[in-house]
Amino acid sequence: MHSQTPLKYRELAAGAVKDSQLHRALGMMRDKVGRNAVNLYNQIAPGQDSRRAAKAVRSRIVDNLDVVLETLTENIRARGGQVYLADTGADAVEYCLQVARRHQVRRVVKGKSMLSEEICLNPALEAAGIETVETDLGEYIVQLKGEAPSHIIAPAIHYTREQVGALFAEKLGEPYTDDPPSLTAMARKALREKMLTADMGISGGNTACAETGHVTIVSNEGNIRMTSTMPRVHIVLLGIEKIAATLEDHDILLRMLTRAAAGQKISTYISYVGGPRLPDEPDGPEEFHLVLVDNGRSRILADPDFREVLHCVRCGGCLNVCPVYLNIGGHSYGSPYCGPIGAVFTPLTRGIGECSHLCQGETLCGACKQVCPVDNDLPRMLSLLRAKLADGDPKWDVLPQSRAAKLAFTAWSLVMSRRGLYDALRGLARMGQRLLPRRDGWIVRLPGPLGGWTRGRDFPPLAEESFGERWARRNRDGRDA
Repeated sequence: MHSQTPLKYRELAAGAVKDSQLHRALGMMRDKVGRNAVNLYNQIAPGQDSRRAAKAVRSRIVDNLDVVLETLTENIRARGGQVYLADTGADAVEYCLQVARRHQVRRVVKGKSMLSEEICLNPALEAAGIETVETDLGEYIVQLKGEAPSHIIAPAIHYTREQVGALFAEKLGEPYTDDPPSLTAMARKALREKMLTADMGISGGNTACAETGHVTIVSNEGNIRMTSTMPRVHIVLLGIEKIAATLEDHDILLRMLTRAAAGQKISTYISYVGGPRLPDEPDGPEEFHLVLVDNGRSRILADPDFREVLHCVRCGGCLNVCPVYLNIGGHSYGSPYCGPIGAVFTPLTRGIGECSHLCQGETLCGACKQVCPVDNDLPRMLSLLRAKLADGDPKWDVLPQSRAAKLAFTAWSLVMSRRGLYDALRGLARMGQRLLPRRDGWIVRLPGPLGGWTRGRDFPPLAEESFGERWARRNRDGRDA
């Protein structure tokens, strides 16, 4: 499996911006899904207020998470399920391995779990001698390729159908085709045998409802129903924050989730699971486990500045409109959570200093906030992360990254707050820029540390007349006339 590390962000992103095939594959997301989501929000009465309603629901749940978790646990156990609260990813992995050993599991089928990527479950299962097969089509494709998913809900979005055809021909021994229905049939044929003979199923969950004690899993392929019902043991991995308190809250969040994730009013399949099968039921697992994973989320919960990021419903909507993600793809982030949500969540769980480039690489354009189904203010949190990198923060174990950058921005702040000084420096810059090399009117290389701006793109020169100067001249000319 391709190892993921955020430390290679700059290197991978630099290569990805030159990858025309990647941009062609991601174009569908940009042109269809992202725009459709906003249109579909407006079709829910009362329109855009639905986002604010969903935000209020998520805020209330996260603020009362301890009570909601306790209620969910009680209701799952009342139905015969087992619940385990894992403090760390390693705890969650060890619990899954213990269950697998107890049942002498030799094959696991999985699906719909970015959380399993977060805690590196697959390598641990494989190391224990357990064959692990992804059953979601996109996840199956990247597993065959030996890669990690590149999108939260569309793991293989970076591939074209021609590439998938070539991969299936190589790995499955099937004749080459780029016909999507034929490719789907090939995957179904290969996966069906795995599902029929698996000892254990592992899945994620899109949300859970504490009031009813069930976990909801949405999909468009139906693979989750086979993963969760055919093996004799089913484990659900769920982040502690992905819970709705009541069925009414659950309904609001589910409707927003499907619109943001895939531009759909509702998903093709919605599965509700919450315990082992009852004596009079024909299918379902003999044993059901819910593993609630903390893995750094409690630390985020304790900080009112970043608690909002736990409102995220993992729809991937912010990725679909993010100009950075659409140019560099998901693998550049080196984390299961890419795009704007990943640029906030990953540093908070893996170290702000270690993952500093993720939040520094975003544009702060605000598109992610406009499309988010729960109105998450990711640009605010990205700016706050940058401020911690500049000033340091002992609470988050962040050291100031660059005293030179800190001094530069402090100086810039002083200049921007003094109009006379700003005008004088602007005049000097206008004269100085005449010495810089240009191409088609654009500056191609800035001097010194400013050269980073022109390393991958040209820089627009300062206008000979600023907007303020032009405005003043027009008013002056008007009075003269």
